[in-house]
Amino acid sequence: MKRRPSVRLYLFPPRRSPRVLAAALLGVVLLAGAGARLVAQNEPDYPHGDLAEDCSLCHTDSGWTPARIRPEFHHEDLAGFALQGAHASLECRACHQVLDFAQADASCSSCHTDVHRGEMGIDCSRCHGTQTFIDRGDQLRLHRGTRFPLSGAHLTLDCRQCHEATPVDDLVFVGTPASCEQCHLDLYQATANPDHQKSGFSTRCVSCHSTNHWSGARFDHSATGFPLKGAHQALDCSDCHGSSGLGGGGPVNCYDCHRAEYEATTSPAHLASGFPVNCEQCHNGTAWKPADFDHGLSGFPLTGAHRGLSCDACHADGAYDGKPTDCYSCHRQDYEGTTDPNHQAAGYSTDCMQCHDTNDWSHGNFDHQATDFPLTGAHRGLSCDACHADGVYGGKPTDCYSCHRQDYEGTTDPNHQAAGYSTDCMQCHDTNDWSHGNFDHQATDFPLTGAHRGLSCDACHADGVYGGKPTDCYSCHRQDYEGTTDPNHQAAGFPTDCVECHNTNRWDDADFDHDGRYFPIYSGKHRGKWDRCSDCHFDSSNYAEFSCLDCHAHRQSKMDDKHRGISGYRYESQACYQCHPDGRE
Repeated sequence: MKRRPSVRLYLFPPRRSPRVLAAALLGVVLLAGAGARLVAQNEPDYPHGDLAEDCSLCHTDSGWTPARIRPEFHHEDLAGFALQGAHASLECRACHQVLDFAQADASCSSCHTDVHRGEMGIDCSRCHGTQTFIDRGDQLRLHRGTRFPLSGAHLTLDCRQCHEATPVDDLVFVGTPASCEQCHLDLYQATANPDHQKSGFSTRCVSCHSTNHWSGARFDHSATGFPLKGAHQALDCSDCHGSSGLGGGGPVNCYDCHRAEYEATTSPAHLASGFPVNCEQCHNGTAWKPADFDHGLSGFPLTGAHRGLSCDACHADGAYDGKPTDCYSCHRQDYEGTTDPNHQAAGYSTDCMQCHDTNDWSHGNFDHQATDFPLTGAHRGLSCDACHADGVYGGKPTDCYSCHRQDYEGTTDPNHQAAGYSTDCMQCHDTNDWSHGNFDHQATDFPLTGAHRGLSCDACHADGVYGGKPTDCYSCHRQDYEGTTDPNHQAAGFPTDCVECHNTNRWDDADFDHDGRYFPIYSGKHRGKWDRCSDCHFDSSNYAEFSCLDCHAHRQSKMDDKHRGISGYRYESQACYQCHPDGRE
């Protein structure tokens, strides 16, 4: 706020001394003429001490009293105490008994008697406001920060109903007990249904009661380790706690209450059969009957036809605990009486589950896939006797030859036995059809390629030899080798490694690498200059011999001139090749 000049005019009532009145009149003159205000700070009759503000902020020229504070008077800036709430409507004298305002005390206790006698401190604003001295909303919100937040019926109580001074202690707030029994012990001791004190009930009342109503208590039995379910919910407390009381230690297992029912039950006789006293294995809390035992917990879950059986169907001997769970122990007569096939004679396993299930005993279904010989192809539709007519099941050989020996020895095209075929039938046959053998020649040392693929077995194996058959071309193609005259392979001493010139697609489509190994005749100047091998190789018995002069004879004179002076020149074919191995001049 912009401070005013220190020159002030203070007006006083007419009863003041002439000296004071003269000073006031002089101030009026100066105010009217110069717009300034006279200072009367040293005036001994000035009542406001060091306060140097414009008198017109509180007083008017129509009358010195009563004083009325104008909005321009900022009480908070001057005194550090904002006038809010009920303070805004008070007369100045309500707080300022002395007109020297600097002597005013801004603390609440200077105006308001501390009924708490300092117990709550000097900060009254923690609980009280300036609108009204008693604001329950603020007090309730403050109570939430204590160890006893107010809820339910406690919200409507007067503070003194819980905070009342005692003859020996004046403190009514600090250290007030927060436990229920401090206020409600008389109700605890007077309650007879049930008798809280006799039964040793906990004095922690919130276990059953709420702050809304003391009556209509609800005990959470599930917190005890024994939640009430089914028929137990309708029971009176004394039905279970009649002798022991309600304070704890009551029975928690069924047998403690239902021992008489356990011992009196005869179908089945629980006591004689040594049934466990854990009644929940068969019974539930809704009704004692009917019982429903979860057989799955016994290690032998009931499935299939077993589900509809009565207990006596398996336990007629009265044995329940330690009863054998294997099929044979109950179905021995079925096992020994079965003749198709004869289980006992064939030495069938007594593990009935290998072929049977619990749905129907008469329809056995052996899982052959779980054996060392899974059924595939045509084997799937066979009857057991097709392979086990000899009555042998355990240790039956699984190789093909053991069952198909007659097929092996009776086959003549080709003759398996004479040719020494392997008895590993799976090399050529599969389980779908015995008559269509399919030998994988690619798995041998001689995979079939080209024209070999479409040949019948007899084309190479007409001699009946299969094992150890030679794989070189000459062994099958000797006649082709010896019968070839252009060129004459045999006379020329051609190698018998046919693949040097021939392939498996066509025999007559030879391709000798003359260019790469000897002399370029398929490229260069000799390309297209010949028709047959004998054009150069005049001796069909010796292809090492060749002639260049048969084609180049008429050029001798020219060659002589061209090679004149060249050492070692001779007009001979071998000499030509020595100097011109690539056919170039």
